[in-house]
Amino acid sequence: MNRTDFLKTSALAGASLITDPLEVRAFITPKKAQKYRTAVVGAGWWGGNIMRCAVQAGESKIVALCDVDTRQLKKTSDELAKLTTDSPKLYKDYREMLAAEKPEIVIVATPDHWHPLVAIAAMQAGAHVYVEKPISHTINEGKAMVRAARQTGRICQVGTHRRISPHNVSGMEFLKSGKVGKIGMARAFVHYGGGPGKPTANTEAPPELDWNMWCGPAPLRDYNPAMHPRGWRNFLDYANGTLGDWGIHWLDQILWWTEEKHPRKVYSTGGRSVKQDSTDAPDHQVSTFEFEDFTAVWEHRTFGGNMAEKTHPQQAVGVYFYGTEGTFHMGWLDGWTFYPADPKKPTIHQDAQLDKPDDQNIALLWANFLQSIKTNKLPVSDIEIGQRSTNMALLGMLSLKLGRSVSWDGNQIAGDAEANALLGRAYRGEWQYPV
Repeated sequence: MNRTDFLKTSALAGASLITDPLEVRAFITPKKAQKYRTAVVGAGWWGGNIMRCAVQAGESKIVALCDVDTRQLKKTSDELAKLTTDSPKLYKDYREMLAAEKPEIVIVATPDHWHPLVAIAAMQAGAHVYVEKPISHTINEGKAMVRAARQTGRICQVGTHRRISPHNVSGMEFLKSGKVGKIGMARAFVHYGGGPGKPTANTEAPPELDWNMWCGPAPLRDYNPAMHPRGWRNFLDYANGTLGDWGIHWLDQILWWTEEKHPRKVYSTGGRSVKQDSTDAPDHQVSTFEFEDFTAVWEHRTFGGNMAEKTHPQQAVGVYFYGTEGTFHMGWLDGWTFYPADPKKPTIHQDAQLDKPDDQNIALLWANFLQSIKTNKLPVSDIEIGQRSTNMALLGMLSLKLGRSVSWDGNQIAGDAEANALLGRAYRGEWQYPV
């Protein structure tokens, strides 16, 4: 089966499994489809992944690529030339790009601290937005993004593609069917091996990189080669570590399952027991989320890899749902598995159906995004859904910074001025915090 056939088959599989109340579903692209003027902001590795899916869907004309690193612009532009005859203009400033190109769709694949400003500006300029997760660096930024989407009427899809991956969809149907029984606890996790590492010395930024613009509204730190490209997730001025990266996907699975929209109390602990490199994100962390009807736990570790915990030969990742009828594991490369409490009953398993070469299902999420634009119905990973999942991770980080638990009512940390002060942060220089 070639890639085109695989995408069509995957789209059909996803459409047959999704039972979303808004009747938003994946679809097959017509041969003669409208071409949306599409721009990519953040033209690195992940932005390139999303761009390829947009091109393969056949309904985008890539009119612009924007990145503060001209090396990434050239690499992605050269790759695009192999896929299409589109000749996008290249930009370093997204504001100039929006004004000049007036795109109808904007892909936001920048580091996390840039997501809010770029996405809001794009929606206010009239574009629909596909923004990567987590949607923001702080909780108040996420609120502003939801407001912008509702005020402008633009579709804003978040890159939590597991909302539409076939085995996640069927696994969620299994969970919601009641076959797991009464679920009282969920445990989400990711564990990787690794050692202490070594510090990396700060240097001058490469001439191809506008480091001041890269930092943007966040603090202007000295350039460190460990930050860019791809290393920034473990620097807390620009991201929120493993919980803010991997955690979003698996906490989102928990929120997808439950009828509750947010935890009422959060406590987190962790730190840096092993890492000795130049990063500052926790190398291990445990966060507890108290809901009305169950408890959820997140845990990660970036050291001490072992065979005992692996849910797949390559990794230990996913969510365990613990119910009165058994334990259900929602995984990634290994699909999902239900282990009945009754040892006489057989284990039930479904393999993953993932899009090569990256084992993600971005193409299905992009198809759903296009369908939402056409029907003006909310997508499966609407910005408000992405905000709730992002908030869980950000509340875990907020609790860790405070060193104590926080109560959450879905909007604020009532009666806690110290904690509420961490719902946002001051922006640097010319950048204005979104409201």
